[in-house]
Amino acid sequence: MRENEAKPVALSAEICRVMRRPVRWTFIEIAFWAVAVLSWFFLPEQHLILTEIAGVAIFALSIDLILGYAGIVSLGHAALYGAGAYASGLFSIHVTGEPVAGLVVGALAGAMIAFPTSFLLLRGGDLTRLMVTLGVAAVLFELANQMSWLTGGADGLQGITIDPLFGRFEFDFYGHTGYAYSLAVLFLLFVLARLIVSSPFGISLKAVRDNPLRASAVGIPVAARQVAIYTLSGAYAGIAGALFTQTQQFISLDVLSFQKSADGLMVLVIGGTGYLYGGIVGAVVYELIQDGIANLTPQYWQFWVGILLVAFVLVGRERPRQLVDRLVARIGRMRGSSSDAMLSKRQET
Repeated sequence: MRENEAKPVALSAEICRVMRRPVRWTFIEIAFWAVAVLSWFFLPEQHLILTEIAGVAIFALSIDLILGYAGIVSLGHAALYGAGAYASGLFSIHVTGEPVAGLVVGALAGAMIAFPTSFLLLRGGDLTRLMVTLGVAAVLFELANQMSWLTGGADGLQGITIDPLFGRFEFDFYGHTGYAYSLAVLFLLFVLARLIVSSPFGISLKAVRDNPLRASAVGIPVAARQVAIYTLSGAYAGIAGALFTQTQQFISLDVLSFQKSADGLMVLVIGGTGYLYGGIVGAVVYELIQDGIANLTPQYWQFWVGILLVAFVLVGRERPRQLVDRLVARIGRMRGSSSDAMLSKRQET
């Protein structure tokens, strides 16, 4: 009996040890971030658009935390992004323009909006969540529009000044400091998200995403997990909004618009959900396509971007991957056949 009782205990201990084991970085991941760092040195003329890509990637990462790992859909994530943007801007005007403190304020603002909203998301399915998040964003948009004495209304929040980073590095017009700053924030937030999704908490989130009823049956507090990850996602979105404020030093009502939420979802459609890098890859592809088409056709760039997105959704990410796999397999067979032919010739001689 003692041996039978010891086996489940040992098994549970082994499971806990495996779940707490840190996930190692692969060579591809290290190379990816090395290329990102090298881009600061070799692409100085592109620092402005690279700064924008980093901010969009953080925003998409915040959506991926709830959609890819918890299965929570949102059409109003711009509410959290805009709350962080306006909070950071007002903080810089009325208190101090210190960048790191502004990021903390933005994170707190996004989390403060997300926490009470998360309880509304627990009361329905996907359709209810879509409508609730969309309604919250619409309410905040109208509040920002009407409270022009505080937010600037339709004219935008002006007069934002950001102090030099760590008292030494000023935010220049060409975006050199802004890109290094944004890339560092993106990397730190990515590492934190990677640790979270690889932890027992993150594994429980996947269980909630796949089957909430079964997760609840095995003892996982489903509601608490959803509230926690949505609040964390709000903090990430608030940081993305604060980063936008600090690098642009201007805020308009667009940060609370439906278009902002749609942009984040489109980035994830391109890059994929549930593996963190989808938001970053999608942000790179989406912003470069948008910038390239806007330079070619300034009047109709939205039309062509829409056509490309529709084509991408119809084709999907799997078909190009399958074509690449087939090409690699064919090259392998060709090499194998050529080596067999050479071996047979040697044997004949």
